[in-house]
Amino acid sequence: MKALQGFAWLLCLQLAGEVLARVFKLPFPGPVIGMLLLMPALVWPAVREPVIDVARFLLGHLSLLFVPVGVGVITHLDILRAYGLRLTLVIVLSTWIGLAVSALALRALMRNAPTEEEAPDA
Repeated sequence: MKALQGFAWLLCLQLAGEVLARVFKLPFPGPVIGMLLLMPALVWPAVREPVIDVARFLLGHLSLLFVPVGVGVITHLDILRAYGLRLTLVIVLSTWIGLAVSALALRALMRNAPTEEEAPDA
């Protein structure tokens, strides 16, 4: 029963996000706004407990959510044949760029981190 309550909370927050996105003509999709609304809502146990239950249920069945994607890929094999090499190149390059940016950001942040000599003893 709690899982249904959690699912209802998720749907209500997504609906609220959709309404806010359309009323205020926001450049973000409704589900993203709903997820941002979920963050502060998780402070209350009446929201947190049911959402934890539904999250466990959904994570337990996560593999089923990939079935539609797999079917979509199979039905569009002709497009994959035509653009597969380009898609692979874009995926590899974007992954490397993301890794490089993350490494540079980490290096910049670690410059200000205290060293072991400067860290206070616990």
